[in-house]
Amino acid sequence: MKKGGVELHDLTIGYRTKQGVRTVASGMTAMVQQGELTCLIGPNGVGKSTLLRTLSAFQQPLSGSITVNGRELSTFSDRRLSRTVGVVLTEKPDVRNMTVRELVGMGRAPYTGFWGALSREDETIVDDSIHMVGIDTLRERLVDTLSDGERQKVMVAKSLAQQTPVIFLDEPTAFLDFPSKVELMQLLRRLAHERQKTVFMSTHDLELALQVADTVWLMERERFSVGTPRQLAADGTLSRFVERDDIHFDRQTLSVRIDKEV
Repeated sequence: MKKGGVELHDLTIGYRTKQGVRTVASGMTAMVQQGELTCLIGPNGVGKSTLLRTLSAFQQPLSGSITVNGRELSTFSDRRLSRTVGVVLTEKPDVRNMTVRELVGMGRAPYTGFWGALSREDETIVDDSIHMVGIDTLRERLVDTLSDGERQKVMVAKSLAQQTPVIFLDEPTAFLDFPSKVELMQLLRRLAHERQKTVFMSTHDLELALQVADTVWLMERERFSVGTPRQLAADGTLSRFVERDDIHFDRQTLSVRIDKEV
């Protein structure tokens, strides 16, 4: 493992309820490398969001442990966590009468306090974050007037303004048109490579993930596979996951072909 990153040690995730323990996935051991874009894929309902929430410390693992930049996640104070891990979830932010620039500025809260005034340096970081995501024309728009896709980009910019070494994203391309999906994925890859950030995201955009990601995690109900797209293609993992009677996976081009009825 590089000098930073996120490591899972025999992790079991799920929920404790009055009826007992509901295990979602178990025995997960893997690394999210610093300086790489890692994509999490898998069928609906397999537990991708549960894994992201556990990695983000929104819920506790049932067993096992998570290490972030060499330190056990469970030992992080709220302040340290907010300066280490940035999170972009699919839930819409419940804000009223707030501009895009003001919301992105809230990413600076770990350094200024919730009501803290932004310094000139903070303002520069906010503007740079907005520019990186390509939403300069939205900076004075009210957040509740944005489309789903525009709002998603704003939340990514807010995470960038937080300047954390680790960024977790749950379906960040869900509401974007295809060119915007590609742009955002390329941005996240650049951030990982050029700024040595640890970037981990879930997605249903399989072919795009295989083209852009450095590493892929595939969660299935009875399996958990980790590797580069080429490795998972070569060993048959992706074919097993994708292929059905009329659906075929091309291991060379990392693409999916659908047979049309004659």
